[in-house]
Parts: sequence; C-alpha cells; structure tokens
Amino acid sequence: MEAGSRNSSIRSQSIESISVIIPTFNGARRIGNCLKALLAQVDGRDVEILVVDDGSTDETGSVVASYPGVRLITQPNAGPAAARNLGAREARGTILLFTDDDCVPMPDWLDAMLAPFNDPKVVGAKGIYRTHQKSMAARFVQIEYEDRYRLMSSQPDIDFIDTYSAAFRRGRFLEMNGYDTSFPVACAEDIELSYRMSARGWKMQFAPAAIVYHTHPDSLWRYLKKKYKFAFWRVVAVRKNPGKGVKDSHTPQVMKLQLLFPPALLMAVAFDIAMRPGLVASVFVLAAFLLSTLPFALRAVMKDPVVGLISPLLLAARACAQFLGVTGGLIYSYRNQAAIPVKSAA
Repeated sequence: MEAGSRNSSIRSQSIESISVIIPTFNGARRIGNCLKALLAQVDGRDVEILVVDDGSTDETGSVVASYPGVRLITQPNAGPAAARNLGAREARGTILLFTDDDCVPMPDWLDAMLAPFNDPKVVGAKGIYRTHQKSMAARFVQIEYEDRYRLMSSQPDIDFIDTYSAAFRRGRFLEMNGYDTSFPVACAEDIELSYRMSARGWKMQFAPAAIVYHTHPDSLWRYLKKKYKFAFWRVVAVRKNPGKGVKDSHTPQVMKLQLLFPPALLMAVAFDIAMRPGLVASVFVLAAFLLSTLPFALRAVMKDPVVGLISPLLLAARACAQFLGVTGGLIYSYRNQAAIPVKSAA
C-alpha cells in the first residue's frame, strides 16, 4: 500500500481520539519547531496537543501560548517522568503519543504512530530518530541507532519504547501508573515502563515509518557523557526488572560483551607486566574486541565509509564509558536498595 493510501485509510477510520504530550523544561528556544510540525498534522482531526511545563524559568510558557490550539499545563519542577504522567492524566485522548521538545516530527508521523493500533491487541508503539547533522559524532550516533532499528525490525514485538517517539493506549498506561518518577532525569524511565509492560505479556510494535528529527551529541565528549548516563540509569531499570538483564529487543548482545573489554584489557596488561611474556594477553584481548566490532563496522562502511573505518575506535570508547556507567549504576543501586524495589519478571 502506498503511503498516501495508508494515511488516508487511517484518517478515515478515526479509530481513536489522540493526545500528543510534550514535556519541557526551559524549552523556549527549541519547542517551537516541534509544535509547528505537529500542528500541521492535527488540523480537522480529533487530536489535542498538550505541553507540560516542568517548572521552566525561561519564556517557555509564553512561547507555547503563542501557538493556538496547544494546551499548556504547568507543574513545579519534578522531572520529565512526572511531567509526562501529569499530561497523561489530563489528556482526553484514548491514545497517548509522546515526543520531546527537541524533536521535529515528520509530516506523516502521527499516522505512522497510530497504524499499529489498528490491531486491538497492541498496547504501545515506537518510532525512530533521524538527524540532519554532519559532525562525525552525530553521524556515528545515527548509524548506531539504525543498527538497533535493524535489530527491532526483525522481531514481531518489542519491549523497548523510547519517549522521543512513543505511543500507548491511555488506559493501559494509567493502569501501570505511568513512568517511574524515582528516575530524576530523562533517562531510562521510558525503558523501565516498557519492561514492566512486556512482563505482563502486552504487545508493543516497532513503527519505523514514524520519524522524528533530532539533534544528536555533536562531539565525542558529549556522546560519551550520554553513554555513561544511559548505562548508569539502565542498571536501575534492569534492577527493577531483572528479567530484562539478559536480553531485550533493542540492545545488541555483542554490545554487552564489549562492556567486558575495559576490565579485560586492564587485567591482560597487568598479567603481561607480571608474567613478562611480552604483550601476549593484551594483544589477544585487543584482537578479540576488534573482531567483535567488524560486523557493525562493515554495515557502517556501507552507509558512511569514514565513520565505518573509525567505528572500532568509537566502539572502544563507548565500551569504556558504558563500563564506567554500569559500575556507577551498580554502586548507586547497592546504596539505594530500599528505594529500588525489584519487580518480578512475571
């Protein structure tokens, strides 16, 4: 079916009323592009747009108020999870769509996000990122995302829905009490909710035609900081849902193996120094890691030869940042065991 026919079919069905929820904190400089893109898609449809201002101290409220038809809700600063939950409670739609204030949805994003809900068994759906950026780091990040999308496309159902392009049946979302507000930052609280929904056997689907444009980290340092942060809070999400520690629909298994590279290399260097056999163990660890990066590097070369060629070095840096993040997350979880209740996987 052609895209135009598909979109017309979805429009004619009017299967649900929809609420699009955007949490924001000091988003005056970025939220306008998001709202313009959304307003162009909702004309004449049963769709409301809600912006939840999470205690901004800039001109966010004034900017949002300048867009007719956008509903502004305010709350004292409590974090993005609380803001999204407030939006869900205030929403009138039976389907909730979430995106972020730094995202710009493509013209058919709304229809593409709704398509999976033609199946009454579907509870949630996830779209994808793209970027216009040209920096080396941003190009690598985009290829990294696309590699995960490749993995998700091969599976009939998913268990990993990021808030940048997310949709849920409102009743099910509220039944789960929404996002876990114990996550103080915009990181992994969306994954934790996905894990909880998956544990109930609820059906979630990947919607690769639902595209939002985004600004990725544009330097290696910003990228590594983000990887550290995500790994840190992912530990907390898995601690709450231990059944997802082994495998989920989004994370390549080889990436988990690569997390062992930093400690393995340190132990290999120590062994070589102590035993004085040359660099036998260190070379073995380096070779094993390089071998593990080749499938990704080959796929990356097909999309961006320069990024593909340097991707083994970037993957090594990623492994180091993630290892530090996992270590920090484990320490945090250990110190806050009482505040991190472990949920059963059933």
